[in-house]
Amino acid sequence: MKFRVIILLFVCTIFFSHSVMAKPQSTMTELNHLADEALQLTKFGRFEEAKNLLEQFGEIFAKQGPSSNKLTMDELRVVTAVHHEALKALTSVTLSHEDRVKQVTAFRLATDAITSQYQPLWFGMEDTIMDSFQNVKNAALEGDTVLYNEELNDFLTKYAMIQPSLKIDLSVEKVQKVDSKITYIDRYRSSFAEQTWLKELDQIEKELKSLFSGAQKDDTDPSIWWVIMMTGGIIVTTLSYVSWRQYRGEKKFKKSSKKRKI
Repeated sequence: MKFRVIILLFVCTIFFSHSVMAKPQSTMTELNHLADEALQLTKFGRFEEAKNLLEQFGEIFAKQGPSSNKLTMDELRVVTAVHHEALKALTSVTLSHEDRVKQVTAFRLATDAITSQYQPLWFGMEDTIMDSFQNVKNAALEGDTVLYNEELNDFLTKYAMIQPSLKIDLSVEKVQKVDSKITYIDRYRSSFAEQTWLKELDQIEKELKSLFSGAQKDDTDPSIWWVIMMTGGIIVTTLSYVSWRQYRGEKKFKKSSKKRKI
């Protein structure tokens, strides 16, 4: 009997927690799908349709996104900002097709970062980012200032695509540390000096590698821990109560047995 009670309580707890979390999860899944569709349409040059999807995303996110207990204020700000930039890119008459795709890609990667429970999409860009940065280093080794500036511009463009996602998935301190170094070599590129710059580039390369090595997410949804703890608490309480009842019953039985013998 006691095991039936425990199983019933367990099922009820799971059902309750699922019903509480279903709506936010469903909303985020829908937003993630809209972002993916918008990116695909952008790649095919169907900017007006992509813009409509982004506007739909904005409406849903404004109404339901902030109500999700999974999003922090920093994540809300990042997604809002990257969504605005993507929408602006799609409505721009001066941006090239390639630049529009890059802006919408940054948005797509950010939305995945807030919904992904496993490896985020931006993590798959490690080779692209590291190869691009290696080209910057090669140009520095050659002492070719023109080539160095071209490769640095290419790297900065690619890094900008994953930067919003980094802010969502990694600590502020870690991202700021890399950003400050990248900003430094970008701002003072005119004073390029091969030996000095190579030391800076080597350090940035190490920092970039550390970003990707720290990108592994915890596979367990934090809300699951709440369910486990709640269910565990119910089971422990139930077992304790059943054991106490059994103990009381055995005690009464022993007393009644003694009385009969007397």
